[in-house]
Amino acid sequence: MSTASTRLPEGRYGRSSDARADRKLKVVGAVLGAALLALVGYFGYHYVGQNKISAEVIGFKAAEDSVKVHLEVRKDAGASGYCTLRSQAENGAEVGRADFRFDGDATRLDKVVSLRTTSQGTTAELLGCHAD
Repeated sequence: MSTASTRLPEGRYGRSSDARADRKLKVVGAVLGAALLALVGYFGYHYVGQNKISAEVIGFKAAEDSVKVHLEVRKDAGASGYCTLRSQAENGAEVGRADFRFDGDATRLDKVVSLRTTSQGTTAELLGCHAD
């Protein structure tokens, strides 16, 4: 005895509901992917393109109660802002933190700043720069 097939004949009644669901999922996935890409691009532009002041630690020299830090600051002409530095002891404890202000018309500054510490610092770390 043979059993009768319960499937509909191929192509006779249009696409099945699974094909419609697959197409909807593809469209929704493409829209969400495009939205995510636009969001990442927006935040990337604001992080890189809108940052008006940035700096780099060139070198530092630690003393018993301070750390002298050589900073190279790049900024837009006329922009003003500040950079935050910190120093840590050998055991990792923070021994000093300060904000240093930069303004004026120069677009590139080389400055040596002195960061006071509570004990011997072994590092000089740039935490970030912020425009006003």
